[in-house]
Amino acid sequence: MNDYERVANVIRFLDRHHTDQPDLTTLASAAGLSPFHFHRLFSTWAGVTPKDFLQCLTLEHVKHLLHEGDNVFDAALNAGLSGPGRLHDLCVTLEAASPGEMKSGGAGIQIEYGFTKTPFGEALLAETKRGICHLSFVDQGRQVAHEVLAAQWPNAKLHRDDARIAELAAKIFNHDRDAKSNRLLRAFVRGTEFQVRVWRALLLVPPGSLTTYGRLAGAIGQSQAARAVGSAVGANPIAFIVPCHRVIRETGALGHYHWDPIRKRAIVGWELSSRNSPPVLQFNRITATAA
Repeated sequence: MNDYERVANVIRFLDRHHTDQPDLTTLASAAGLSPFHFHRLFSTWAGVTPKDFLQCLTLEHVKHLLHEGDNVFDAALNAGLSGPGRLHDLCVTLEAASPGEMKSGGAGIQIEYGFTKTPFGEALLAETKRGICHLSFVDQGRQVAHEVLAAQWPNAKLHRDDARIAELAAKIFNHDRDAKSNRLLRAFVRGTEFQVRVWRALLLVPPGSLTTYGRLAGAIGQSQAARAVGSAVGANPIAFIVPCHRVIRETGALGHYHWDPIRKRAIVGWELSSRNSPPVLQFNRITATAA
């Protein structure tokens, strides 16, 4: 069992027993570890103690962050900035495939792909010369994950290179607060004009902040299209990088997630928990190339 699976089991355990306020020993038992080893593993994975991390997953905390983040989110959208960040923030340049490239299904494009470990389980990651084109979590086996990638780019040439993909994943999921390098990433996506607008708006939601489908719809000038925005969020081909996990329901509940609600809670908690460390204020400009 890998580290993420142990963390996921603890989150599932808390779903059933949170009213009991389980202590460290109880949580360690749910993870199948001694209290000492569980505390060390969890603190290494999340960057904070289990207690601090779990506090970040409470509904009250989520609602508070949503309320307090209104001005931050709006300011980020108006300024075209990603917002106040931390050392593991991503600066992403998102480019959309042209109508001709959409129609061709990736003909003439070579895609390097591979399977790699992440803090949230195994993932399939792929990139073209123009940027990362796919990131999905492998929950139904590698064959199924590969078939989804091939379906998204049916006429592209796929070449597996796990070593290169492992290097790329290390850059994406770096949780080292002492890291000095900026993680500048390029992304290349296939999607409708509406979907791409939603994905670009998602890039403006600061790490550690949350938004709703309704507010995201308003951000792209389609305030009545919350349901369509939800569909676009669910169709995001680059998990984590285009942060669809930062979208919650209007009630403040975290809600559904294509890659499992438990994983969504783990990612949100992982990002929120970093607020407990001394912040590093950094404004990264999000650029976008028109289709």
